[in-house]
Amino acid sequence: MRSPRTLTIAVALTAAAAVALSGCTKKNSSTTGSAGGTSKTVKVAFVPKLQGVPYFEAMNAGGKKAATAMGNVQWLYQGPTQADAAAQADIVRSYIQQKVDALIVAPNDPNSMAPLLQQAKAAGIHVATADTDAPSSVREVFVNQASVEGIGQGLTDALMKAMGGKGKYAIVSCGQTAENLNAWIKVQKAYTASKYPGAQIVDTVYAGEDQAKATQMATDLMNAHPDLTGLVGECTSSAPGVAQAVKDAGKIGKVFTVGLGTPQSMKPYLADKSSSASILWDVENLGFLTAWAGAQLAEGKQFAATNKVSDKLPAVAYDQASKVLLLGPALAITSANVDQFKY
Repeated sequence: MRSPRTLTIAVALTAAAAVALSGCTKKNSSTTGSAGGTSKTVKVAFVPKLQGVPYFEAMNAGGKKAATAMGNVQWLYQGPTQADAAAQADIVRSYIQQKVDALIVAPNDPNSMAPLLQQAKAAGIHVATADTDAPSSVREVFVNQASVEGIGQGLTDALMKAMGGKGKYAIVSCGQTAENLNAWIKVQKAYTASKYPGAQIVDTVYAGEDQAKATQMATDLMNAHPDLTGLVGECTSSAPGVAQAVKDAGKIGKVFTVGLGTPQSMKPYLADKSSSASILWDVENLGFLTAWAGAQLAEGKQFAATNKVSDKLPAVAYDQASKVLLLGPALAITSANVDQFKY
């Protein structure tokens, strides 16, 4: 992983500022030029953790936009209806049998997905990960939404701002084996201990991708810890889940929440202050970048240190050592800017 700048809420709100372009190659100079330079249609398949939730549907919308913009890409999208590693594996096997040109996965379980990515590579398919990595696999690139440190520190800073820099809080995560969630939690624990010595993480629980279960777990945490003053929803289902629990308990203003929720799902909670902020990124842009990266791999093109993917993504950084394309800094979504996002 990279060594990103520490995210603060003030910086996050200006995250859309573009990095100065440098080192672009002609092959990466534009969307149509980079992936549309041949008449051959390439099949790029994306397998999300879970299909039908706003987050991954927004990624799908971005992937479709990229395919339309590039003109020679067939974008394929299918995921399990529950966040189940075995069901996801079946879909990956299906795409291997279809002999797609590029296969991109957001793995529910990186370790069990790694052998399947090896099978795909052996079948001549280019393989990548997006949103969630499988770092020990043969993936050729990881399309990363934001830096691990930036997200973990951003969540912590946002919650500590609401809690006054001290107090007890708990984390309601989703998949227990999700590489990205576990990496963020690791940062939150270290960052809280070092920057906020008056704060303490008292528990971490896992609700899967089930919002109702996240609400129940958050309720149980508040009952188990009467002095709890903060909750973190570590994914797009638990972020609204923990806010709903605080609202149901009548503890708005007493127990503060932040999370990684999609803007429109968080809008009512940001409005009634059961959530203080959502730390996220432009999910449609992540989908666009994912499709673009798949097309680059399928056509045998190299990533430049800085890539102009589209007008909205003029300077996407690529780290050769870690093989990571970085969408950019995370965003702090609040009641002031939530309406800028339609998903």
